[in-house]
This record gives sequence, structure tokens and C-alpha cells, in this order.
Amino acid sequence: MSEKFDPLVAEWMSFVKNPNFNLIEKCLKFSQLIEYPDLHVEEYIKKINWIGTSLKESINDVKNPTYLISMLNEHLFENLGYSGDDDDYYNPKNNFLNEVIDKKLGIPITMSILYVEIAKFIGLDLKIVGFPSHIVVKYNEEMILDPYYDGRLLDIDDLQEILNANFRGELEFKPEFLDEVTSEQLLIRMVRNLKNSYIQSFVYDKALRCVNMALAIEPEAPEDIRDKGILEQRLLNSEKALEYLNKYLEINPNADDVDFILELIRSIKTKN
Repeated sequence: MSEKFDPLVAEWMSFVKNPNFNLIEKCLKFSQLIEYPDLHVEEYIKKINWIGTSLKESINDVKNPTYLISMLNEHLFENLGYSGDDDDYYNPKNNFLNEVIDKKLGIPITMSILYVEIAKFIGLDLKIVGFPSHIVVKYNEEMILDPYYDGRLLDIDDLQEILNANFRGELEFKPEFLDEVTSEQLLIRMVRNLKNSYIQSFVYDKALRCVNMALAIEPEAPEDIRDKGILEQRLLNSEKALEYLNKYLEINPNADDVDFILELIRSIKTKN
């Protein structure tokens, strides 16, 4: 499929694939490319360093992980006032690490990225877990933490409750839901979250750019192919919309939304 060259997507790809940049730098670059061209990455790295260093200076030399996690939670959530944004969850700003650092509100993915980074300052090696619909963090298989809700400890019942809330009781907990995710997987999830936030806000051009960023990493991802078709249609690019909607049906002929997509294709053809 011939796509118009987008220098932003090309720059994004080269950054994502570059092992010389860590996850924090990649998240801040993401903010800079999409929404904040004047953002100074170094300034936000300094802010994170201040949060981490002030935590380190406040604790004694105890290496007990339970103690360290409780001190991390107290510092980040009680002293500094960070929390999950329940009031405006779908605000696109919640996907940008610079905004989360400044306004002290975020969604599970951005809160978890910040939480894990600050934990490093006190020698805690926490892992980000790709739990469906709600990113969480683990110290080990027994210690699952939710930075979105003040670092609370989660058990299997809590995790099933999260699944029930987001999947209407249709998804059972599986141990692999607690597998660690790579930086690349996190970034693609962040791009998709932002796409959904932009769609909710009717900002279709930026949502389309997010889809293109996701497809640059995973060119055959069915949902991104479908969403690209839908967004091209909303932006009145009929030819491109048909191309991607048909491709979606080719690779996913038994999808739940086949009827909706076929109807959309019909309506585009009728208008043309």
C-alpha cells in the first residue's frame, strides 16, 4: 500500500528502534513529536531525578522490598500528590509523560512508567506488566502493584475485578496476563491509548497519525488497519478508507464487527 511519507512517523520509528534511548526518553520524545514541539526532554529528566533523589534521601539503608515499596508509595502519592485521573481518564494529556509529571495525574500506563523509574533510585527493580486494559507493575509473582491506585497491592480477586469492569465479565484471569512487557510493546500500547483518546475527542487527524505510528511498528495489526480505514473515511479520504477496510476484512474475515465494516464500505461506495 502506497503511503505518503510522514517525517514524524519516520523519526518516531528511528527513535523507538534505537537501543541508546531508554523508555523515559522515548516517552518524552513521543510527547514532543505529537503535541509539544518545544518540549525540553532534559528538563523532564531533571524533574524525575529530583523526585527519585528526594525519595532516596528520605529512607534509611534498609533493603527490605516491602519497606521500600511503602516508602515509594508514601513519597509519590502522599507527599507529592500523584494519583490516577478518575475524573478525566480519556483526556489525551494523560498519555504524555511530561503532562503526568506536571499535573500529577495519569492513566495506568503513564503512572506505571513513572513509578518504575522512581523505584530505581532506591534499588527496586520493578517490572511493568501488560495486564489487559490496565497496566500494572510487579516486584515478583506474589507482589503485584497498581500505581494508578496509589501503588496498592493486588491479589487475583482484584485482578479479576479489573477484568470484569473492562470486559463485562467475559475474560477470565490467566497467569500470562502478568508477563512483563517490552518498551516497544508499551510504546505501541501508549500510541493506541492516545488514538482512542483523540477519537473520543473527535480529533481525527491526530488519531490517524497515532494509527500510522502503530502500523509503522506492527504493519499487520488488524485493529489498527481497521481504525485507519474508519479514520480515513471520517476525514473524507474515501479511496484510502476502502483500501484499509477491505484489507481488514481480508485478514480478519470472522471479526465480530464484520457487519459494521461491510455497511461502512457500502455507504462509502454509495456516496461515491
